[in-house]
Amino acid sequence: MAERKAVNKYIPADFDPKKHSSVNKYRNSHPLRERARKLDQGILVIRFELPFNIWCDGCNNHIGMGVRYNAEKSKTGNYYSTGIYKFRMKCHLCDSHFEIETDPANCDYKILNGARRQENRWDPKDNEQIVPDDKGDIKRMATDAMYRLEHQTEDFNKGTSLKPTLERLQDLQDRWKDDFSLNQTLRKTMREHRRKVLDQKRKDESLLKKACLSINLVPESPSDLKKAIRIKSEPFESFDDKCEASRIKLMNESVFPLPDFLPSNPSLKEITECLVAKRIEESGPSLDRASLGILDKSTRPKRRESKKCLVPYSADSESE
Repeated sequence: MAERKAVNKYIPADFDPKKHSSVNKYRNSHPLRERARKLDQGILVIRFELPFNIWCDGCNNHIGMGVRYNAEKSKTGNYYSTGIYKFRMKCHLCDSHFEIETDPANCDYKILNGARRQENRWDPKDNEQIVPDDKGDIKRMATDAMYRLEHQTEDFNKGTSLKPTLERLQDLQDRWKDDFSLNQTLRKTMREHRRKVLDQKRKDESLLKKACLSINLVPESPSDLKKAIRIKSEPFESFDDKCEASRIKLMNESVFPLPDFLPSNPSLKEITECLVAKRIEESGPSLDRASLGILDKSTRPKRRESKKCLVPYSADSESE
């Protein structure tokens, strides 16, 4: 890297490639430059990515998995022949530091200080995931033939039961390889969907214009259509409602119903007057003196000299 960066740059006159071998040795510098400034203390600055979600103890903020930091890497020990490394980094939200160490025994990382891990763990068997066997099972399978045979039989039965599913997935993957057909099908589906949306929009606009409304119509559902058909076909009053109304009417009516010409809840005097008026109305017009042709003396006309009687002619007088 140093040689690449030294191209087209100033090279001292006393630089001898055979003697110094490289520009870094001539300048007495490390190829990693500033990242190796603490190399004499056994610390190397590297780019570290968080392996899981954590909570910072300094600011109590959440830091997601995958966030990268410039971490100070140092070796703290060995697990058999595998080295154990510690990474110290500064939180980007506050001034506190936290340290994370590798855990080769469990193939994981553990937090030493400055932060705490967000626990989102579950049993992989619940999601039908492949659970790695622990060392005890591995050792027993290597030494116990019957135990190994049981596991092989179980794996074979499970593979046989999942074979149709795997074949179906393989067929789907073979179909998805044709990008042109997939794109064509997707575009066709989208065109049909847009056409349906436009047709429905035109119908809604015509309906709103016809009803003189300015509201937003919701999509029609099958349940709404069934309710509308039921309301249109059914009578306004059901049979039970009619029976209930008849029962209430009979309960409120009197045993001896009054004629229609009488008022409701009449007194005895009102009943008498109404009956007399009804009887007179049925008997016809009343007979009075004027209707019979009888005149008062004061209203009689004066007799003429001919002494002719002015009594009106009637059939009764002719019979006499």
